[in-house]
Amino acid sequence: MARIRTELTIDAPAQEVWALVTDWPAQSRWIPLTTVALDRHSPAGSGLGVRFTGRSQLGPIGFDDPMEVTEWQPVTEGAPGHCRIRKLGPWLTGGAEIDVRPAGAGTLVTWSEDVRLRWMPRFADRLLGPVIGALGSALFGRTLRKMAAELARSRPE
Repeated sequence: MARIRTELTIDAPAQEVWALVTDWPAQSRWIPLTTVALDRHSPAGSGLGVRFTGRSQLGPIGFDDPMEVTEWQPVTEGAPGHCRIRKLGPWLTGGAEIDVRPAGAGTLVTWSEDVRLRWMPRFADRLLGPVIGALGSALFGRTLRKMAAELARSRPE
């Protein structure tokens, strides 16, 4: 299993950051080569039980990564936000966690995932896990920086 983890402090209130980072379709704007859409039969918006699918594709090659929100604690005045997501697809297993907490004048976002290719033999985890973890952490760091830049552009001066 690969452990992916990244953190970023964003210069914005925690409630604004929470609203954006948990806007699943908006992630299409930040995650390279991926389109995220709410599932047709999912409850609208965000919250516990919401299902969505990330479609990662490069040219004709791609795969779907369906997910479901299994824990949901939104940011409130004085309390951090926490979200847990379970991967439901035929290719990837594991899950993700997103934590959003006030940090000084800004907000600390921690995004972590435990991901495993379903068909990969367990012994390969020791070989590929660290590589996938490092690449994934770099990608998710880039994703959070793009999200932060979008948030900064949308805020009044």
